[in-house]
Order: sequence, then C-alpha cells, then structure tokens
Amino acid sequence: MMKVIIADDEIQVRRGLKMKAKWEEEGFQIAGEASNGKEALQLVEEIKADLVITDVRMPVMDGIEFARRCHRKFPHVKVIVLSGYSDFEYVRSSLVEGVKDYLLKPVAPDELAGALRRVKEEIVLEKKQLLESEKISRMVHTQLEEMKEQYLLQLVKEEWSEPFLAAERLQHLKLGFLAEEEKHVQFFTVELRASEEHSVKELWLPFRMLCKEIAEQYEGTCAYYDAGYSNMLHFLHCIDRKKPLETLSIVKKVQTYVKKYLKAETVIGMGKKVSNLTELKTGYISSLLAWSQSDPGLKSQVIDGTHHKDVFELSPDKEKKAANLIENGSLKEGRKLINDLLLEAKAGSMLSFSFAANRLLLLLESLAAKYDMDRAEINQTMWSCQQSIGELTAHEKVIEQVTEFAHRIILLVSKSRSSPNGLAIVENVRRYLDLNFANEVTLTSLSEQFHINSAYLSELFKLHVGQNFSDYLVEVRMKHACELLKDRQLKVIDIAYLTGYSNSGYFSTVFKKHAGQTPAEYRKAALNMDEIAGRERR
Repeated sequence: MMKVIIADDEIQVRRGLKMKAKWEEEGFQIAGEASNGKEALQLVEEIKADLVITDVRMPVMDGIEFARRCHRKFPHVKVIVLSGYSDFEYVRSSLVEGVKDYLLKPVAPDELAGALRRVKEEIVLEKKQLLESEKISRMVHTQLEEMKEQYLLQLVKEEWSEPFLAAERLQHLKLGFLAEEEKHVQFFTVELRASEEHSVKELWLPFRMLCKEIAEQYEGTCAYYDAGYSNMLHFLHCIDRKKPLETLSIVKKVQTYVKKYLKAETVIGMGKKVSNLTELKTGYISSLLAWSQSDPGLKSQVIDGTHHKDVFELSPDKEKKAANLIENGSLKEGRKLINDLLLEAKAGSMLSFSFAANRLLLLLESLAAKYDMDRAEINQTMWSCQQSIGELTAHEKVIEQVTEFAHRIILLVSKSRSSPNGLAIVENVRRYLDLNFANEVTLTSLSEQFHINSAYLSELFKLHVGQNFSDYLVEVRMKHACELLKDRQLKVIDIAYLTGYSNSGYFSTVFKKHAGQTPAEYRKAALNMDEIAGRERR
C-alpha cells in the first residue's frame, strides 16, 4: 500500500476526502492528517509518505509553499493540490515543481479516483526503475568486487610488475592504502567447519556474505576467496595505529557471528604484520601457515602466527627459475631445484620448511590454473599438501607431494603444447586475457608468459580466434567497460583505469571506435533504455 497524507485546515474537508475514494482498492492507505503545510512536512518524513493531497489555503504554511519545500527535501513524494474556484486557474498555471495534479473543490469522486490512478502509475513506474537501477548497481558492484579479489590474489602471489602501476590500480579499486608508505597490514585466514547436519557446502554462501559484511564495517579491510583453499576466506586488514587491537576485534566478531547465525565453527590463522607490497605474499602465507597448525576437531580456534621469528625466504629469482624449469618441461632439473630449496629451508627450522613449502604451493597452484588443470584436482592437491605441511614432521612426504604436483603440471604443459594446431595454447592465452584484461598486456609479455615465440603465438591466435590478440583484448575490455558505465557513481576515468587504460582520453577514443558513441553518450543511452524497458514491463 502507498501511504497518503491529507492536509487541510478544515477537519470536515479531510473527512469528506476520506469518504470520496475507495482508497485500499486503489492501492492507497491514509497514513496521516495535517492542518497545515508545516505539519504535513513533518509527517512526510515520519511516515515515509508516497503522496500528499493538500489544500492551497492553510495557516502557518500554505499548500504551494509546502509543495515547493516537499519537492526540495523529498523529491520522490507526489503532491495533489486542491483549490477553490477563485484560485484554481492561478494555482494551475503556477507550475510548482513536484505537483502532479490540481483538483477543484469540492472534489468529485471520479476526478479524485482518476488523479489517484495517474499518481499510482507514476509511483509504480518510478519504483520499478529504482529497482532496476539498484539491480544494475549490484551487478556492477559484484563485478568490481570480483576485480578487487582477482587483483588481491595477483598481489599476494606476486603476479604483478612495476609498483607504480600497482599503486594506480589499487587506487581505483579502493585499495590505495596498500600502496601507502608506513602502512602495516595483516592477513588472517578463516576456515569454515560444520557438523554433518550443517554441511559446509550449504553454509558456504551465507558464510561468505557474512564475512564480506563484517569486512565492509572496517575501513581498510577486505575479504577475498582463493580457489586453491576450499572452505576458506582470507581477510586483509590495514592496521590503524590508534586501534592496534582492531584485527583481534574483527577475528572475534567473525567467530561469534558464524557460531550465532550459522551454527558453525571457524578456525582462524593470524599472519605476521607486513609493511609494503613486496611483503604481501609473506603476510598471506604466514596466515596460512598459522592455520595449518590447528587441531583437526570440530571446534573454533584462533592460531596466532604474528610472533613467528624470521623464516627462510624464497627469492623471486629462485621462484622464477622454478617456474621456468616446470614450464619448459625440465622434470629432472625442476625436481632437483624444488628438493634443494625445501631441504635448505628444512635446515633452518620446521617453520622455515613449512613456509617455503607454502610458497612453492602457491607458485604451483598458479601454474596449474594457468594451464587449465581441473580446479577440483588443484583443490584436492593443495588440501593434501597443506595437511602434510601441518603435520610439521612429514618433511619427506611434503617434498614428495610438491614434486609430484610439479610433475603433473609439466605433463599438462607438454600436452598443451602438443595439442592439434596449438588450440590448447590459444585457449590458455584467452583464459589469461579474460582474467588479466585490466593489466598491461602485450604480445611480447604473453609470449614470455607462455614460453612461445611471439610471431607464432600471434599466428595461432588469429587462426583459432579469428582476430588478433590486441583486437580480442580490446573487445574484452570494452565489454567490461559497457557494464561499468551503467553505474552512475563511477567516473569515466575510473572505468578507464579499471579496464586497463591509464589515459582516459585514449580510452574514450577506443570506446567510441568500438561502440560508435562516447562513454558519456553510451551511459545516457543505456540508462534511457533501462527506463524504457521498465515501462514496457509495466
């Protein structure tokens, strides 16, 4: 029911109006009465009215002044003005904003019913358009969240290049705090555990939504999902020096809310505090490492890994060498390097060994996904390795599992490169572009990523896709740009950065060439189409 306020200084007139229409049948409910415009204005706010029927002549504040103020403060509220014969033409010609109809007193029942129906149609249409707009905003928000999660995963797995480019991207994804100097961040990993009657699969979506809602309550905090770790979400929290214990507050809230609303348990591993982009991977792995030391039972736990001493670090060069050996099919050399790295770490401490094994696992998981290993197989392998790492003394078992994982990736790469006419390679490249379209991608960087001659890759791509890689990349970027333009809140320059363009002018040129309209023209047309679609559905 739509809420109506009747405003007239004569109580008999108000009573008469209430009797002249079948309000509920018309879809309205009389929710309040006022004797002047000032009272009516207060009531509009209190009861969230949809329509006000007001007389022109009233003490304190007349109907015309009320209509003006109401439109400024509550633009969605409709107003029908009543006036006597002597004022009718003057009032009707005054064109007060927000007034939807003018009725002559005494009001005829059929004229009142007609005015109510016209107003109802307009309110229903506006509400449908608002719902459509909110739906589009939610879709765009979801897309932005996915982009944010994807980029966070790239950062914690060190799949990024120049820090200044990363800083720009972070700014437009509302993660600029990660690039600020002297800022400390902390990761914590949350695993959902449930009894048989409440399966983790059933609880996963509400668990994820709950964690996201909690993260949004704290500035500089976000929750993201890493497909390599089933039943787990990961939090990243920027530490406020004035609130040093805030991370613990978030952890406590997650455990309390999951237990209260989902009747489930959580196991949380708290990582070390880190201070810059290059240390994010260390912070992330330290939270995984803390989690891996949990007890296996169905009980909530918090494992604090913040006080771990410095552990063995794998240099980027060694990680890159390992990746190159695996992607080039050098099984013997790859096995030896992995074995040597883990044994070197083992010589330091059990913690160093676990840390190094986790870093290698992240590297292998990234390579497996790159070459399209079955996600369920990746997850199972990661989980088994994590369980072995958690045993702390199963060094030989961990080395065996990690090297076996590497061996399976080598076979996968070999199969991909021997596929008929290079089809599998092209599909891997397409998948990479679909995920990394917002990054700086060139044919040269792609050929280096997939260890293939750039000219040959270009030839293969055009053969199987029907267009060269740069045209395909533009198409992917423009598709995402079209979706993002439906959000009125995003500036064109933000959309340019989010789709891989550092210059908004160049982005607009490319967009117009692709869509035949400037971004602003496309946005206006898209919003108009949504309004037309809303009317048609009505």
